[in-house]
Amino acid sequence: MKRDLTKGNIFSNLMFMSIPAILGHLAKSFYDIVDMFWIGRISPSAVAGVTVFSSILFFIWVLSSVIGTSSVSMISQSFGAKNEKRAKEVIEQAISFKVLVAIFTMAVVWPFLPRIIEFISDDPTVISNALSYGYVRLAFLPILFAAATMNTALMCVGNSQKAMTIMISTALLNIVLDPIMMFETIPFIGISGLGLGVVGAAWATNIANLVAVSLGLFFLISGRANIKIRFRGLFRLIPEIDKKLLTIGAPLGLEMLSREGANLIAIKIMALYGTSAIASVGVTFRLIGLSFMIMMGLGDGAGAIIGQNLGKRQIKRAEDTAKLTAKISASINAIVFIFVLFFAKNIIGVFTDSAEVIYYGSILIKAMTFSMMFFSYSFGLSSAFFGSGYNKPFMVASVISRWAVQMPALFMVAVVFELPFVAAAIAFAVAELSEGIIMTAFYYKGKWKEMQVVAH
Repeated sequence: MKRDLTKGNIFSNLMFMSIPAILGHLAKSFYDIVDMFWIGRISPSAVAGVTVFSSILFFIWVLSSVIGTSSVSMISQSFGAKNEKRAKEVIEQAISFKVLVAIFTMAVVWPFLPRIIEFISDDPTVISNALSYGYVRLAFLPILFAAATMNTALMCVGNSQKAMTIMISTALLNIVLDPIMMFETIPFIGISGLGLGVVGAAWATNIANLVAVSLGLFFLISGRANIKIRFRGLFRLIPEIDKKLLTIGAPLGLEMLSREGANLIAIKIMALYGTSAIASVGVTFRLIGLSFMIMMGLGDGAGAIIGQNLGKRQIKRAEDTAKLTAKISASINAIVFIFVLFFAKNIIGVFTDSAEVIYYGSILIKAMTFSMMFFSYSFGLSSAFFGSGYNKPFMVASVISRWAVQMPALFMVAVVFELPFVAAAIAFAVAELSEGIIMTAFYYKGKWKEMQVVAH
C-alpha cells in the first residue's frame, strides 16, 4: 500500500509506519528473549558464553549499521523527492556493498576470535561456549548484514507492512527452530531434537536470517514493495554511492565503535563479580531489548517520514514528527519501568534458577529501565538525525557518555574501591542518561534541519 508521508495527519502517518515496525522489532526481541530462555536451560556458563560473543558481534555490527544508517537518509530522501531511479540504485548498492564488507570482516575476525574471547573471560567453559556459538554465527555474517538491509529498504519506501512480515515470520521460525536444534529431547513435548546445544541456537538464527534475505529480495525484485530493484544491479558497484554509504553514517559508526568497545571492557570489568554477573548482563540486555525495539520501531517509522519530508523541504512537519516520537517513546518506557520496579526478580527468574544471577539481574534491570525512561525521549528526537543524515550527535554523545562517564565510573567502582554490584549497575544507567542529555542538546541546536543528502 502506497502512502504519501509528506501529507496528512502526522500521528496517523507515524502509527502507519511505526506500528508494523514495532511489531516486527518486538518479534525479533521476543525471539532474543526466548533464545536466552532456552540457553538458560543449559547453564549459566552457556548464557555467559553467548553474551560474550554477542558483545563481539555487536562490535562487528558497526559496519553494517554505518551503511544501513546512510541508506536510510539516502533512500527516504530520494523517494520523497520522487527520484525513484536513485532510490533503486541506493537499495541495490546497500545490499551488495554490505555483503562485500561482511566477507572482508569475517576473514579478518575469524583467526583472532579465540584471543578476543579470552581477553573478556578466562573461564574455560565460557570460552568454549562462546567459540562454538561464535564461529557458526560468524560464518553467516554476509547473510546477517544483508537481512537488515531488506527491512531498511522497505521502511524507507513506505512499506512497513512488508518489513513487519519479514521480521515476524523469521522471528517465529527462529523460535520454533531453537529447541529443535538445541536439545536432544525437545522440552515440554518430549520428541527427539538435534542436541546441538549453543551451536543449535546459532544455526537457528542463521537459517532465519537466510529466509529473511530471500523474502526481502522477493518483495524488492518482484516490485511488490512500492519500488522494483534489478537483480543485475546487485552485481555491480557504484563508487559515488558506496562512498556516501560509508561517509554519511560514519559518525554513527564511530558512536557504535565507542559504545561496543566500552561494552567489551565493561563486560570484562563485570567479570570481576563472577560468571553469574556476566550471565545477568546477558539476560538483562535481552530484556531491555524489548523497550529498545519499541524505540527502534518508532525511530524507523519516524526516520522514514522525516527523510521524505526533508526531501520535500517540509521542515516543520519533520520537526513535529520527531517531537511526537519522543513523547510516545518516553511514555511507553515509563510504564515499563513501573512494571520492572515491582517484578524484577520474577522477570529474571523466568530465564534462570540461579539465585545469584537473579540477584544481579534484578538490580541491573531496575537501573537500566530507570535510565531508559529519559534516554527514550532523546532517542525519539534523534529520529531527526536518521532521516536527515546528520549523525555527528551520536558519535559525540557516545564518546562522552562511555569514555568520560561510564568507563571511569566502572573502573573506580569495581577495580579501585571494589564496591558492590549495585554501584556498577548505576554506572551503566548514568552513561545512558548522559548520552540522552547530549543528543537532546544537539536536536535543539537544529543543524539537522539544514541537511540534505540527495540532489534536487
